[in-house]
Amino acid sequence: MRLAAVIGLETHVQLKTKTKLFCRCDNHAEGAAPNTHICPVCVGHPGVLPVPNEQAVRWSILIGLALNGQIAAESKFDRKHYFYPDLPKAYQISQFDLPVMSEGQVVFNVPNEEEKTVIRLERLHLEEDAAKNIHGDAGKTFVDYNRGGTPLCEIVTKPDFRTAAQAKAYLQELRLIVRTLGVSDGDMEKGQLRCDVNISMREVNEKGESLDDILHPKTEIKNVNSFKAVERSIFYEIKRQTRLWEEGNKPMITTTRGWNDSKQMTEEQREKEIASDYRFFPEPDIPPMQLTDLSEEIAQRLPELPAAKRVRFISEYGFKPSVAKQIIDDPALANFTEHALSELSAWLQSRPDVSPEEAEGERKKLIKLFSSWLLNKLSGLLIERKISVKTMKISPENFAEFITLLADNKLTGASGLKVLGSMLDDGSDPSHAMEDLGATRVDDTDALSSIIEMIIEKHPDETKRYQDGEKKLAQWFTGQVMKETRGNADPAAVARLLAERLG
Repeated sequence: MRLAAVIGLETHVQLKTKTKLFCRCDNHAEGAAPNTHICPVCVGHPGVLPVPNEQAVRWSILIGLALNGQIAAESKFDRKHYFYPDLPKAYQISQFDLPVMSEGQVVFNVPNEEEKTVIRLERLHLEEDAAKNIHGDAGKTFVDYNRGGTPLCEIVTKPDFRTAAQAKAYLQELRLIVRTLGVSDGDMEKGQLRCDVNISMREVNEKGESLDDILHPKTEIKNVNSFKAVERSIFYEIKRQTRLWEEGNKPMITTTRGWNDSKQMTEEQREKEIASDYRFFPEPDIPPMQLTDLSEEIAQRLPELPAAKRVRFISEYGFKPSVAKQIIDDPALANFTEHALSELSAWLQSRPDVSPEEAEGERKKLIKLFSSWLLNKLSGLLIERKISVKTMKISPENFAEFITLLADNKLTGASGLKVLGSMLDDGSDPSHAMEDLGATRVDDTDALSSIIEMIIEKHPDETKRYQDGEKKLAQWFTGQVMKETRGNADPAAVARLLAERLG
């Protein structure tokens, strides 16, 4: 028996509007004392009326357009009934038969797969978040209603995934899209992006083709809160369900399970409800929304999306695909890069010593130098200081100037790290940082020769060993010169002068 996984994802994206979906409570309650960001509307007191947040509606349309979906001409809210402490009204205001968007798709690359993956989307609907249950000692559960009423976009895929790697790559692309749009930070650890994984199995032939089109009863893994957990829960569940099929005990009912990260396994919770269990009916206090004009207006302001930006960074700037992906995965870094490269382009065009024929070769060298310092050196210094591109003190203009100093050989790589660190710490421009640190490159041949002569006189034993054939000491001598010049000498020039002096 050959089996293949059939996987679909339901993803909740928490929108970062100023206020909640149906009231004026502050929507940014992270770190606040429990139950301090609530009002009669979001805790469901009798007689109160919900008023939809226009920004949340606009952002849900914006996401729908970015996902290549069809925006509904008319959409409405519905009541979804279930009894649980996190819903004080005993129902959730959600959407049922007329969601904001239907029939979208996400196209993305999966690592180690040549062809692009296309995942079809069933729908996107807008709904309010539930409160947060906090399980304490002695079996007690407390409820913090601060989160209740936060606007969520639920994005439901068709069962198009076949592997855990596809599911992880899809979620990463989705997070990048909402970050690029500026509608959510998409931090899974903070609950801003939450994922329910639906998995079932079916028989396939030797070519991997399905023997039938039946969707067997699925298992839903609720609220998986990291990319790694999504991968591991899918791996585990595929193995578990495969074993059941091979034992002749394939799942016959739809169930809900939870992911236990400490045990690295899923655990059964309950049988899964079906739509009729929720007793959906139209929300009587909110009239239907006409979205055609609004969606046409919003479509005019749709920003460049990650997939198109990757292609442009490769074709326009000459980045390698892997470098372009790494930059664009952080929208703030991509924006910083564009501004810095604009400055570098102007600098390159203004150089009188570069002919039009040489310009392309110089540009490629500059891009290679830029990407190396941006993604390796600068990123490492940011990690050390626990800051980000958003919060650092280096402007794109100053970083571009820093790269030109390296390109012009006015600054060595060793000294460049010190200068870049100084720029991060106090926001100084690179020229002043070089001056303060004494990091100006030493190019004077006579000065370097004098330093080499001094070092040879101070280390006669090492000099004799080198001249007797221990050539690996050349690196040691170079290090002594670099130390004496505080890293400001050109290593190639030093090596050449040492070779001439030592023979």
